[in-house]
Amino acid sequence: MFRTLQNAWKVPEIRTKILFTLFILLIYRIGAALPVPFTDNTVLRVAEMYGAGSVFTYLNILSGDAFSKATLFALSVSPYITAQIVIQLLTVAIPALERLSKEGEEGRKKINKITRYLTVALALITSYGYYSILTSSQITSVYGNIVYEAEGFWKFFVAATIILCYTAGAMLIMWLAEKVDEQGLGNGVSMILFANIVTGLPSTISTFANQISEYLKGDNAYLAVAIVLCVLAVVIVVGSILFVVYMSDAERRIPVQYAKRVVGRKMYGGQNSNLPIKLNMSGVMPIIFASTIVSLPVTILYFVNPKEGTFWYSIQRALASDSWIYCLMMFLLIIGFAYFYTSISFNPVEVSNNLMQQGGSIPGIRPGKPTAQYIKKVLNKVVLMGAFFLGIVCCVPLMINIVSVDLFAVGLGIVSFSGSTLLIVVGVVLETVRDLESQLALRHYKGFLK
Repeated sequence: MFRTLQNAWKVPEIRTKILFTLFILLIYRIGAALPVPFTDNTVLRVAEMYGAGSVFTYLNILSGDAFSKATLFALSVSPYITAQIVIQLLTVAIPALERLSKEGEEGRKKINKITRYLTVALALITSYGYYSILTSSQITSVYGNIVYEAEGFWKFFVAATIILCYTAGAMLIMWLAEKVDEQGLGNGVSMILFANIVTGLPSTISTFANQISEYLKGDNAYLAVAIVLCVLAVVIVVGSILFVVYMSDAERRIPVQYAKRVVGRKMYGGQNSNLPIKLNMSGVMPIIFASTIVSLPVTILYFVNPKEGTFWYSIQRALASDSWIYCLMMFLLIIGFAYFYTSISFNPVEVSNNLMQQGGSIPGIRPGKPTAQYIKKVLNKVVLMGAFFLGIVCCVPLMINIVSVDLFAVGLGIVSFSGSTLLIVVGVVLETVRDLESQLALRHYKGFLK
């Protein structure tokens, strides 16, 4: 990987793309630190206020701590990602959008335009909700008045200014991501998420170090236990990264044989190929869906603020991210959403028809409906293995963290880098390296003659 980066830096065109991408990420990090007008967020910590099991913790990780501090880019790429997911789902359900997706470059431009409009609408709705959180009694009772107090028309002006600033920040992030797609390196949204997650790494390490130091100050201070916790944290993170790298490229290859056909004086076909089905075909989407669904009840209960000892308080604790029920629900929902997302993104009937039109067939399987049924059967098995892979990556760090808290009263500080965040980081690195290698191969191709 480092040799690839070194070779890529020597090529002027690739070096320009790398520098442009780094410049865009620098602009983003500056915007993530800029406060919006009429707010005082010097001591604000929204995510910590609503607890570790709420959806705000997840949003804070994806925004690089901007969500918790209520800065200009507090919404991060969440509205843009949500709009892309919604449009992708509607493309399957609405025939007009499905026709647009098949019209090539012009259809893609129209779908992107619709996605931008939907992003504006979602950003406005999310901004209003975020403004309501900043002015809620839960926030003001702990941090005081975060938003400037006003009456009458000025109150409306202050609210409109804050909401429009957050909406404009979300649209600026969308523009920056698209600029990376056009002139930079890799996928813009993925690069921004990667920068946000990596930005939170120092604070995670600092929190873990503070927990270990406090543990050593106690009456039951055992240096050996602290060393074991540190080693265990490193082993889990490194092992998870290696596991994700190994499984990300795994695929099931279905052999395909093409029939020979004569066109004019030339003969085509007759070669053997394969139909690759990736183990993790759905990517990080099942974890995102599952995390959102599991976190919503906890977030709503934090707004209600139930008293200790009540039924709703026990439900809140049972669904918190440091409970075994949370891990079990996450694992089951990941499997369910993996099948759901694959079913709308991969159509075995369409693949079977394409093979038949190209003169291809699976050895031992008749073309047409039997081929579609065979592909679907193989797909179900591969999706199940991929869902187990996602469940292991997401839930094992959470379970080890729960055990660590129960035994030593110290968390391992790896929860924020488990699941979707780990897949995003490793996936972006692998995708970037592959992109660099392909561009290097393109620019250093010597052909058949030297």
